[in-house]
Amino acid sequence: MAKAPAGIPAAGIAANGPNEREPEEAATLTPKAEPVTGTEGADGSVRSGEVDECLRRSDSHFNAGRQLYFEGDLAGARREFDQAVDALLRVADSLPDHARIERRLDEICNLIYRFDVEKLGAGQQAEQDKAAFDEAPIDEISRMTFSVDEKLAPKLQSELNQVNSGIPLELAGPVPELIRFFTTKEAGRRALLAGFRRAGRYRALIQRVLAEEGLPEELIYLAQAESGFLPRAISNKQAVGMWQFIAGTGATYELKRSSTFDERLDPEKATRAAARFLKSLHERYGDWYLAMAAYNCGAGAVDRAVERTGYADYWELLRRHSLPKETANYVPIILAITIIAKNPQEYGLDNILLDAPLEYDSIRVTAPTHLDLIADATLQPVSVIRDLNPSLLGRLAPVGFQVHVPKGMGSTTQEALESVPASSRHAWRLHHVSTGDTLAGIAKSYHLAPERIVAVNGSSDTIEAGDTLLIPALDPTPAAKIFKSRRYSYGHYGVAARLQSGRAALVQRGASMGHAAAARRTATPVAHISAQALHRKAAVHTAALSR
Repeated sequence: MAKAPAGIPAAGIAANGPNEREPEEAATLTPKAEPVTGTEGADGSVRSGEVDECLRRSDSHFNAGRQLYFEGDLAGARREFDQAVDALLRVADSLPDHARIERRLDEICNLIYRFDVEKLGAGQQAEQDKAAFDEAPIDEISRMTFSVDEKLAPKLQSELNQVNSGIPLELAGPVPELIRFFTTKEAGRRALLAGFRRAGRYRALIQRVLAEEGLPEELIYLAQAESGFLPRAISNKQAVGMWQFIAGTGATYELKRSSTFDERLDPEKATRAAARFLKSLHERYGDWYLAMAAYNCGAGAVDRAVERTGYADYWELLRRHSLPKETANYVPIILAITIIAKNPQEYGLDNILLDAPLEYDSIRVTAPTHLDLIADATLQPVSVIRDLNPSLLGRLAPVGFQVHVPKGMGSTTQEALESVPASSRHAWRLHHVSTGDTLAGIAKSYHLAPERIVAVNGSSDTIEAGDTLLIPALDPTPAAKIFKSRRYSYGHYGVAARLQSGRAALVQRGASMGHAAAARRTATPVAHISAQALHRKAAVHTAALSR
């Protein structure tokens, strides 16, 4: 049978995932020709030539493993993946920029996990068609009661005097107690750290939009308070997305919804809408505290509180219990997070490993297109495509939808999709032939007759590892339905969340069970990682998580 139809990328293309990028480096894992010497990074930190060389070596093994994976040599891919991880684990922790190693280790393990779980093809569906949502972190925190500890404020004021901010930062009301909650209590610190890490994905995007709208950059922490930077967060009041829009307000700011997508879940579009909403509220009140309060409970509620008390002052409304309890905690939560973020060294938070920025190309689909087909075209796990497109409620991108694909893959993905008849993109697949595949076996996995596959590919019935076949599959998914009940689950964020926050447990488990058992239990090919290295990494991560 002929090789891949025109427009389909060859199996060895390095299709980069959304996390495969350092903030100051190009979005690729392909090794760069850089001198192996100490250099200074964009943030002023000292960069080790040894770390640069290690990253190049690890990236080279990873890319080789990915190429072997799509050529059907799974054993070879596993060996290369093991060596990619091993190269990172061997680096001494004492190097000045070891944080880059830690970040790349998480990124590579995340992608290897996804490849191992999903297998990309043969009709595999690692995820359900229904959308999965995450609980908005603020729901629980906003219901808590925080005392006003006047003794804490003087201790914090000296730190605050050294801070410049586009919004006023006051140590009033429960703000000092919230700072203590976020920095010393396990639940508060865990929530804070998770949000700070995840902010790395969206920080550049949010800062750009806020600057374009002429707003203070500190408003980024409103998104942390609202959702912890989870694009699929949903509140107990059915507000959704990173900026927690209810349906009516979202429609006012041109966030569209349908049975297949909800733009309130799109990080970039929702950020633009939130910036314009906040701008209008600030113009209305001339005060950022009242504007943020109105963002939370509605301008009508704030207007009534002002009218009822005669005070257009947030703290006075708080003292008079004129605002909803949730809103009474809302502004102090944002202020506490902002103050902590501006003084990270004071709270042992200056060495947090931020998630790498999400970067992508965008293509507009000209026919209803299944995400499995897009994943096939980009040579990526479907979970990577879903991460890049959180506004899709199901696995079908409607006609005209702007789909995000890994950076650098826009044109090749578009060409691959165009090789499939437009009327069939909602169902057909691209199958990457692996070693040992037979036409009969492939046809059976898709519930097809072998003759159907031969017919659409216009070739003989001979196939080889590395071929890419058009698969005239039956429609695998009905039109997505809007969620009708609250469902909270990790969904496709689970892999990243477990690898990010549970690294210590994962590594310790692998070290105690031996190489083969570790690979089975973690679904990550780590057979070549030594027990000593695993214990060393476990200690590092345990210390980081307990700080």
